[in-house]
Amino acid sequence: MLEKKCDKNIARTIKLAREMIQLARDGDEFREDPGCGVLYGILLDSGYRLLKLACEEKENHIKKGWWHQADKGEKT
Repeated sequence: MLEKKCDKNIARTIKLAREMIQLARDGDEFREDPGCGVLYGILLDSGYRLLKLACEEKENHIKKGWWHQADKGEKT
């Protein structure tokens, strides 16, 4: 488990972005009109952008020694 609140929030953002990406894929698979395609396309793009930014910020915290996990095997 992460120790610092800022690290926990980054981990939550990574999880949320992955959920956004999955929802966009699921939604696009079962859409019935072009409007839904636009919605899920924006959701997919936003999810990938957030994931990239959050992962970069996680790496910055790791490099600075700020990212501390009680269980080193934990995956975010």
